Amino acid sequence: QVQLVESGGGLVQPGGSLRLSCELSGKFVDLYDIGWLRQVPGKDRAGIGCISARDGSTYYAESVKGRFTISRDNAKNTVYLQMDRVKPEDTAEYFCAADLLGRCMSGNFYGIDYWGRGTPVTVSS
Repeated sequence: QVQLVESGGGLVQPGGSLRLSCELSGKFVDLYDIGWLRQVPGKDRAGIGCISARDGSTYYAESVKGRFTISRDNAKNTVYLQMDRVKPEDTAEYFCAADLLGRCMSGNFYGIDYWGRGTPVTVSS
C-alpha cells in the first residue's frame, strides 16, 4: 500500500509560480511512477504529467508542456510539480497518483494504483 499526500496549493496570480509537493509513504514507493492530474468541477480528472521511477524521465500533456516541471527526490520520498507562467485555466484540484506499471509515462492515466486527496490551486488576480 502506498499513501500520497499533496501540499502547496493556494492562490497564485496569472503568470506566477507555485510548487506542489507529493509526499509518499508505504512499501516500495520508489518502484512507482508518479503522475499528476487535475480536476475542475463538472469535468473528469485529466493527467498532466508523470515521472518515471526507473530513470526520472518525464511525460507532460500539451496543456502544460514548457510551463510545468515534475521532479523527484527519492531521499525524501517526495515528488514535486513546479508550476510556472500559470494561467487562469490552470485553476483546479491537483492530485498525485502512483502507477506501478508506468502507464502514465505514455499519457495513460487509467491504471492508477493509489491516489492522494488533492490540493486546490486557484489562478486569479
